[in-house]
Amino acid sequence: MDFKVGVGKSDFAALRESGNYYVDKTEMIYELVNDTDNEVTLFTRPRRFGKTLMMSMIENFFNIRKDSKNIFEGLAITEHKEFCEAWMNKYPVLSISFKDAEADVFDVAYAKLKNVIADVCKGISEIGLEKNVNTFDADIFNKLQAQTGSDSDVQNSLKTLMRMMNAVYGKKVILLIDEYDVPLAKASEKDTSSNQYYSKMLDVIKGIMSSALKDNEFLQFAVVTGCLRIAKESIFTGTNNFASYSVLDEDFSNYFGFTGKEVDTILEVANQTDKSDMIKEWYDGYIFGNSYLYCPWDVINYMSALKKRKNARPKNYWKNTSHNGVLLTFVKRTDFKVKGKFEILMNSGTIVQAITDELTYDTLHSSEDNLWSVLLMTGYITKSNVDDVGETVSLKIPNREIMSIFEDTVVKMFRETIDTNLQNNMMEAFWNRDAQEAGRIVSELLWRTISYNDYHEDYYHAFLAGALVGIGYEVESNKEKGLGRPDILLKDDDNRRAIIIEAKKSVKESDMDKDCDEAINQIITEKYAEGLYGYEQILCYGVAFFRKQAKIKFLG
Repeated sequence: MDFKVGVGKSDFAALRESGNYYVDKTEMIYELVNDTDNEVTLFTRPRRFGKTLMMSMIENFFNIRKDSKNIFEGLAITEHKEFCEAWMNKYPVLSISFKDAEADVFDVAYAKLKNVIADVCKGISEIGLEKNVNTFDADIFNKLQAQTGSDSDVQNSLKTLMRMMNAVYGKKVILLIDEYDVPLAKASEKDTSSNQYYSKMLDVIKGIMSSALKDNEFLQFAVVTGCLRIAKESIFTGTNNFASYSVLDEDFSNYFGFTGKEVDTILEVANQTDKSDMIKEWYDGYIFGNSYLYCPWDVINYMSALKKRKNARPKNYWKNTSHNGVLLTFVKRTDFKVKGKFEILMNSGTIVQAITDELTYDTLHSSEDNLWSVLLMTGYITKSNVDDVGETVSLKIPNREIMSIFEDTVVKMFRETIDTNLQNNMMEAFWNRDAQEAGRIVSELLWRTISYNDYHEDYYHAFLAGALVGIGYEVESNKEKGLGRPDILLKDDDNRRAIIIEAKKSVKESDMDKDCDEAINQIITEKYAEGLYGYEQILCYGVAFFRKQAKIKFLG
């Protein structure tokens, strides 16, 4: 069969009708209804793990306004024939997503939220004309559609629409709310004591959710998705038969993300089985509950790239779709003293940490445990042991893609927080040929940053280049000079002087002196200084690194 895959397709019907490859997750519908008695079900998962497509699948299956038989044909759910006869296209469905209801200020975000509600109304505009609908509800419906409703109308909007749908169809309504916490996440990020953005948005979302989910006689059941479960703030307080499933829970754990077997099947259908090890290294590694999973967004993006270019290499697809602010904030928090834990993680190790899946956006940064929990819930780290249960779990970075985000963030943190006085003192020592003082300062900088790649030589090269940039000099790394390439070439054109540095990684501390000599000998034999015409002073240094120590020798 011809393998067809599309990136970013979150409309289930469109995906199925276009013939794109679909990983069958429809059994989740049967499990949701038949195996639970939840009136409200909350699924919290990282972004890019298929929540929106899952919600679209649920909507298409139940929606009484649709005929979905063809798009579900051949999928697992159709094996439950009696269930399908009783539930498929038999209930009114109200579906809404809050993913676009965010902005830098409350007024704009609130206007966007009203626009989202208006679009939902337009999608079911015919119910406003039905004679069975209460005239007062019809009036509010028209105001919501025109975005002229009061604050009270907005906060009661979902219940109003459900009451109208119940009147029209004579059945209770299935409510789907996707990305419910996006407005709160943005509000928390932009909140200040003067604008009270977060508390204002919290009141709005709390009002909408409470009226729709608590003691609502028109509700058949509700499914809600988001990244975090908002606890303590009473959004879900009083909701009957409420159940929450996070990345820590076993139930439904295999429905968000691709299993290894599912990825193997994709590769086989696409005739790309030789990419198995590569795709595993880059995009596998997540443990949700008791399931081992790949990130579906990454897999689909990479399969799309392979469709165009058979030898396409994996790359980081998170960088342009994810906000890494929480990771950067965490790394810069010197009061938590977590540098050692980050070094363990970035050297492919594991840490043991207390975790909670009940968080509040206004207190995310209040404790170290909260921030580790956020990184877990948002997919930057994952459980390292499938058997871990309870509040304390072992954690790891899941794969190469996320490792690269950590590395980029650490480099950024280092450049932003490095002590410029220390940098200047280091450069003064280099220009003064004071190798001992330069080595002391470089060692101090090593202790202040986070080391990764298990102290590989490339790490030390990048570290040294990063320590030298941003203080008024031109820095080149591994450029062709003489017969080879020096690790670092620093130029001070204004004063017609330059520094050449060759760096080595020592296997043990006692080798550092010998390795410095080897580096200096390489500068001489490879003639790195040749070609630097016009420079009146060229200083050459050999540097040896061992873990967080640096030894520097001057070529005199």
